[in-house]
Amino acid sequence: MSTTDRYQQLTQTPPGKFLRGRLGLPESTPLRRHEPGDPVLHGPALVGGAPGGRLAKPLATALRAASVKTIKSLDADDAQAAALIFDATGITRSEDLAALHDFFSPAIAAVQASGRLIVLGTPPERAAYRRQAVAQRALEGFTRSAAKELRHGATGQLVYVAPGAEGNLDGTLRFLLSGRSAYVSGQVIRIGAGASQAPGDWDRPLDGRVAAVTGASRGIGAAIAATLARDGAHVVGLDVPALEDDLKAVAAGIGGSALALDITDPDAPRAIAAHLKQEHRGVDVVVHNAGITRDRTLGRMDADRWNAVISVNLTAIERVTDALIAGGSRAVLNEGGRIVCVSSISGIAGNAGQTNYATSKAGVIGVVDAYAPALAERGATINAVAPGFIETQMTAKVPLPIREAGRRMSSLSQGGLPIDVAEAIAWFASPACGGLNGNVVRVCGQSLLGA
Repeated sequence: MSTTDRYQQLTQTPPGKFLRGRLGLPESTPLRRHEPGDPVLHGPALVGGAPGGRLAKPLATALRAASVKTIKSLDADDAQAAALIFDATGITRSEDLAALHDFFSPAIAAVQASGRLIVLGTPPERAAYRRQAVAQRALEGFTRSAAKELRHGATGQLVYVAPGAEGNLDGTLRFLLSGRSAYVSGQVIRIGAGASQAPGDWDRPLDGRVAAVTGASRGIGAAIAATLARDGAHVVGLDVPALEDDLKAVAAGIGGSALALDITDPDAPRAIAAHLKQEHRGVDVVVHNAGITRDRTLGRMDADRWNAVISVNLTAIERVTDALIAGGSRAVLNEGGRIVCVSSISGIAGNAGQTNYATSKAGVIGVVDAYAPALAERGATINAVAPGFIETQMTAKVPLPIREAGRRMSSLSQGGLPIDVAEAIAWFASPACGGLNGNVVRVCGQSLLGA
C-alpha cells in the first residue's frame, strides 16, 4: 500500500469500513503484489470452457507447470476461487455467448480478494467466418464489464490466442494470475506466433541477458531497472548528464552500469549502439522509458515546450530504435530481442493542457504498430505499457483534489506504484513471451478515462 493514500488506510479500519459502506464511498483494497517466493496463485482456479474450445489442453498444461491447483466446480471445500478462467474459443456464434453467463454468473461472487478473472478467445480477425468473428469480438465488452464488477482488488483480462500460438500461453498466464499484474485490469492482450522459450528459472527469466533502460535515474525508470535486475538481467541505465550521480547510484544498487547522455543529441543513437555493442556484445531488452512534460493549454504553449516533449518522448525512440536494429545480422539488438516502450493513458484518452505530451505518447503507440512487423521478421518483439495514475514524487506534488480524482477514477479506486509498471515491462521482456508483439497494455487499474 502506498503510504500517501490516506483514504485507503482509513477505509481499512473498522470505523472507516463502516463509514464507507454507509456513505457508498469507493472501495480501495490493498492489492496483492508479488513477493519473492510467492506462488503464482494463492488458491485454486475454477476452470471452464465452451464446448469445442481449442485451449483446454494447452491451458491445463500451463497451469500444471505453474503449480496452480484447478477445480471444475465450487463446493463446500472450495467456497472461494483465486481465479476464474474460461476458454471461450469454442464460442462460434452469438447464441453461444450464453456460456459466459452460465460459467461466471454463479461464480463471480466467489472470487477471493486480489483474485483473477481471465477469458481466453480467438482474435476476431482470425475467425473462420463472420458469425464467429462477431461472437469473439463480443468478449471484449463482457470482460471489461465483468472486471468492473469484481471487488476487493480482483482484476479481469481478455487474452486472444491466435490459432497456432497455443504454446505461447505460459508466460502471459503466469503474469496475469500472479501479483505481478496487480494494477492491470480490463485489458485485451493478443498472443500470436513467435518463438517463446521457457526460462530455466521462472524467478530469474532474464539471466545472462543485457537490458538498457532510458530515464533510469529515478521514479518509474529506477523501478524498471531494479525489476529487470531482480529477474537476472545486467541493466545498463541511461539518463541525462545532469542526473549522472543519481543514475550511478541506481546502477550500483542493482549491480548494473550507467551511461550518461542526452538521448536527443544528434550523436546519441550511434553512441548508445556503439556502447552496447562494444561493452556487452549487444542488447537483449530495450526499455524506452525517458520522458518529460511541459504542460500548457494549446493556446498558451510556445514552440519550445512542444518541440522538447516530442523530441524526448517520441523522436528519440524512433532514432535510437533505428540505430539498434540497423545492419541486419550485425544489429545491436540481439536475436529474440525485446523492445518495450512507455506510453501513457494520456496518449489514448488525451488530457487538457497536455496536447504535446498526449501527441508524443500516442506516437509511441504508433511506434509499436509501425515497428512490430519488421521486428517479427527478426524474431524480436515490440510492445508498450500505458501507465495511468502512478504514485511517484511527481504525482505527490499534484494538488490533493486532482490527486484523489486520479486515484479513485479506476475500477481499483487507487493509484498504482512504479513497481506495477516495471512488472508489466518485465513480462514483455521475458523470453517466454515471444508471442507478444504489437500489444499496448494499460497499467491503470482499469481507469475510467479512455478506452
